[in-house]
Amino acid sequence: MGNRDDEYDFFNLLSRFTRNEFNLESKSTIGVEFATRSIQVDGKTIKAQIWDTAGQERYRAITSAYYRGAVGALLVYDIAKHLTYENVERWLKELRDHADNNIVIMLVGNKSDLRHLRAVPTDEARAFAEKNNLSFIETSALDSTNVEEAFKNILTEIYRIVSQKQIAERSAHDESPGNNVVDISVPPTTDGQRGSKLQCCQNL
Repeated sequence: MGNRDDEYDFFNLLSRFTRNEFNLESKSTIGVEFATRSIQVDGKTIKAQIWDTAGQERYRAITSAYYRGAVGALLVYDIAKHLTYENVERWLKELRDHADNNIVIMLVGNKSDLRHLRAVPTDEARAFAEKNNLSFIETSALDSTNVEEAFKNILTEIYRIVSQKQIAERSAHDESPGNNVVDISVPPTTDGQRGSKLQCCQNL
């Protein structure tokens, strides 16, 4: 998710992560862009579906629909443009208002290669992230710094949360055998048994 003032920061991060490409002539996202990539987490292959929602106001009605069902979000700002950082608070409110309560959110300061133009101090952004229970990282889509780490960290956290939730739900629905329940094994029907009813259960 980008900001209106820096519309293709996330697009370039996404391109770098999914295709290992970077294009200085990138056009801003129109509506929504979509990409996928598979990674390994805990020995399992996880296929991530990643949506780049445009930051412009005119696409707000479209993009807000993608918050529902999202399990993770990257809030991206440009470290050299303080206004993009100021907009993060509004985007965070939008996520909290429309997305699932358990959504994993990472604050990402992009363009860390522009250290000489830095307008957002790292400590300030990190403090904001800690205050709002977000993970935090600085990246550069241009030189690939921390791009893999950003996506892999959030995807790993999402995977583990979703896995724990599924295990908990499975446990809640499992019925442990009681003392008056007996497991019954029904043998396969043979030719001689076709047409006759098998008694699979009995009152105990």
